[in-house]
Parts: sequence; structure tokens; C-alpha cells
Amino acid sequence: MTSVADAVEAMKAKFNPAAAAGLDLVFGFRIDDTKNFSLIVKDQTCDLQEGENPDAQVTLVMDGETLKGIVSGETDGMQAFMGGKLRAEGDMMLAMKLSELFPSS
Repeated sequence: MTSVADAVEAMKAKFNPAAAAGLDLVFGFRIDDTKNFSLIVKDQTCDLQEGENPDAQVTLVMDGETLKGIVSGETDGMQAFMGGKLRAEGDMMLAMKLSELFPSS
């Protein structure tokens, strides 16, 4: 993966619609403190938007390398969080749902 945009597209490709049944969530991402995007999960659909979303219930803050590692499966999200490479602002429990919505395998 060459860029944050590629990592985001790869993440969207892993979306599991069955895990999103009945959900209405907005996940924000702030990468390298310069790139913002959001994933809007609504009843088995996933939409990717560039820019900051004021409706995000949780925003994940990390650098591009951490994002790429998590999406590729080389980095465990929980380990990145415990190691200080990933920060969650907002509803931490929603951050845990990401592994169900976007499984690595």
C-alpha cells in the first residue's frame, strides 16, 4: 500500500455488511494530523467521505504507517492502542466494533 488513500480503500473493501445490520454510525479518522476522513456505516452499507465529519461518534487518531499496518493485518489495533500509536476520541466501545465491521481476514 502506497498511501493513506489506498489503505482507506482497502479497509472499505473488507466491509462486512452483515455485521452492520441496523447500525447507524460515523467513524472519524485523523491521519498524520493532516488527513481526515470518515466511514459512515448505515444499515449494511458503508460510505467513505473525505474531510472531518462533525457527527463522528468516535475519531481514531494515528499516523499513516499505523493505519496501513492495521488494514493489512500486520499491526493489531489493540496493540497499537496500548502502545500509544492509536488514540480514540469519543465512544471507545464503538472503536472496538471496527474489527467486526472490517475483519482483517
